[in-house]
Amino acid sequence: MRAKKSYGQHFLTNEHYARQIAEALTLTDTYDHALEVGPGQGMLTKYLLERESAFHLKVAEADRDMVAYLNTHYPQLADDILEGDFLKLRLQEVFAGQAFGLIGNFPYNISSQILIKLLDNYTLIPEMVGMFQKEVADRVIVGHGTKTYGVIGVLVQSRYEPSLLLNVSRGNFAPPPRVESAVIRLVRREEPLIADEHYGLFKHVVKSAFGKRRKMLRNSLKSIFPAEAMADDALFERRPEQVSLDDFAALTRKAAGLQNDN
Repeated sequence: MRAKKSYGQHFLTNEHYARQIAEALTLTDTYDHALEVGPGQGMLTKYLLERESAFHLKVAEADRDMVAYLNTHYPQLADDILEGDFLKLRLQEVFAGQAFGLIGNFPYNISSQILIKLLDNYTLIPEMVGMFQKEVADRVIVGHGTKTYGVIGVLVQSRYEPSLLLNVSRGNFAPPPRVESAVIRLVRREEPLIADEHYGLFKHVVKSAFGKRRKMLRNSLKSIFPAEAMADDALFERRPEQVSLDDFAALTRKAAGLQNDN
């Protein structure tokens, strides 16, 4: 069973790390189910199945060969293998609208899309533990003031609190990826930084700001804010990497207020 580039497969071979990752879902008092994305040959799956008293596990796998492998080697999964693209899954239907933990050694070629799908379904997912390309993991967990800070980090942190669990070197995979990896954990905020009704506007503000990363906000956000609204606010003199999460939230509230006035 060789990994397939088309699915972005790199199989974790380190048993110790696999157990650590499986045990990192710790908010199981808030949900009764877990969904693993891209189980492959089941290195992580077998340790998740050991936690059957904590949650009911389902797995989503797009590779038909891996689905056949899982059916043969993990018959206890029975009807809990969801064959197909995770990105096309209706997560509201997977566990009949009930909350679940999300976990996986995520395919690196769709890792950003997985994060976006997580955010779009955050009310269902109190906790996520996942393996990412280290560059992506760093962008998710970093704070403002660095070149790594950007759109995905701001969006994720508006709904989740991130932490780094462990760094994983290339030699712990077969085949080894060309990049280093890291496992991160996301815990849903008790209250999202931005109310759902303003989340679309929040994304627009953040993406517009970082779309012109080298420019001050008074230039990158002039399609959102009229000149008079920016005139006496020093925040608009900053570049996006200098703008904190709370500042982006404040900008969104200001933009919403202007929309309401109009």
